[in-house]
Amino acid sequence: MHDPDATSSRKDRSAAFGVVLAMETWERFGFYGMQAILLLYMVQKLGLRDTQANMLWGSFSALTYAAPVVGGWLGDRVTGSRRTMVAGGIVLAVGYLLLGEMGGSARALYLAMGVIVVGNGLFKPNSCNMVNIIYRGQDEKLDVAFTLYYMAINVGSTFSLFLTPWLQQAYGWGAAFVSCAAGLGLGTGCYFLRRARLVHIGTDPDFRPVPVWRVLAVVVGMGAAVELAARVFASTSIQGGLVVVSGILILLAWVMVYRRAAAAERPGLKIMYLLTFEVALYFVFYQQMVTSLTLFALRNVGKDFMLGSMHLFSLSAGQFQGFNPLWIMSGTPMLVAAYAALGRRHINMGIAVKFIIGFGCVTLSFLIWWGSVALSASPLVSPWVMLVGYGPLSLGELMISGLGLAAIARYVPARISAFMVGCYYVLIGFAMYVGSLVANMAAVDTSAPASMDAARTLGIYGDLFRSLTGLAALATLVFALLLPLVRRWERQQAY
Repeated sequence: MHDPDATSSRKDRSAAFGVVLAMETWERFGFYGMQAILLLYMVQKLGLRDTQANMLWGSFSALTYAAPVVGGWLGDRVTGSRRTMVAGGIVLAVGYLLLGEMGGSARALYLAMGVIVVGNGLFKPNSCNMVNIIYRGQDEKLDVAFTLYYMAINVGSTFSLFLTPWLQQAYGWGAAFVSCAAGLGLGTGCYFLRRARLVHIGTDPDFRPVPVWRVLAVVVGMGAAVELAARVFASTSIQGGLVVVSGILILLAWVMVYRRAAAAERPGLKIMYLLTFEVALYFVFYQQMVTSLTLFALRNVGKDFMLGSMHLFSLSAGQFQGFNPLWIMSGTPMLVAAYAALGRRHINMGIAVKFIIGFGCVTLSFLIWWGSVALSASPLVSPWVMLVGYGPLSLGELMISGLGLAAIARYVPARISAFMVGCYYVLIGFAMYVGSLVANMAAVDTSAPASMDAARTLGIYGDLFRSLTGLAALATLVFALLLPLVRRWERQQAY
């Protein structure tokens, strides 16, 4: 792997990081724009029941996050992280165009989702690995870099989460999905305009020509993966099985990596395994934003924001997801400043402590939503509850998911970093599938008009939020009790 210390100055690092940030921003614009409306498209346009839509989205999430294992391997060993990242952006644009142009058939939907799965698998691990390479060995800068990287994700997602549902309402589903493809076009355009800034950054294959036969093999493999994903989406009987198998395979891979690791590397791997499990658990809660919280907003949240008797603005159900990146962008500068202030005082809070604080924030969010349902005198709760509730959940995301990749960069040997990033995304996908199963605890039978009564659905969502509040509180306590063990592993790694 090429070392940027030997080939670039601090200014060069910043310039290279800026190119990756630009690509990530526009890639997230496309992905989150699609996320804002795809489940609603399934329910409102295709007429799927809650359970069907939730599990299709869960399977899509699982495959989307599992695919980076292969993409990370391609970046490490075959085509290079830089090349694979750019290829992923192009494939994602094609996937969103297919969504925009599909004729409403299930087969077209499954194929488009399969293309998106493949594109995400190529893009995500290699984009993250580029940040790892740029700031390898600089732990304090790496934490700040990944926090800024996470903010870039949310800059892109904020605009699309508000824009895409508006485009859907004003111009139809097709125009909204095509706007997501336009975002990827801008992202890849940014790369080609500034690609000279990344000329010295990448994994070893980036600096060698790739044989034509190898390129053809990758393309054929991508086509086969798209078809396989489409078949999985079409068959509910095998979706859950594949998700479980993928989780088992990753755990087996982790055991093999641990057994082959040098003794000095094992404490760091144990820390990474525990922290990755914590991140995965967070995504069970995160998945509610797209599933149960979006359907809660559709059925039991008022859409008009009022200040006294004055009407301020209105939002659709999909647009409520936009509060998440807004809070993240507001909280990121404060966290960066706090990390910098602690660093000047030589206080290292540690990633594990940040994760515990993050789960405390998750607990508070679901407590707010549970309380709003329990105390509401109307079947429609105030939309301000969604704005307030997303605040702690988003801060928790910054503290947990925002630093999950930094944990890999800090504790994992460089030679397997991209592969471990891929494993990280597989477990997130597994957790999001579980999150969809959890969301189905509040599923409503849309084919039965009586089940759609707002007073009845309010109680259903309240029961779910109460359960999630208890689970988050328990996780906070357990991870706090495990903190001394993590600190002992850190001392062993330092030794």
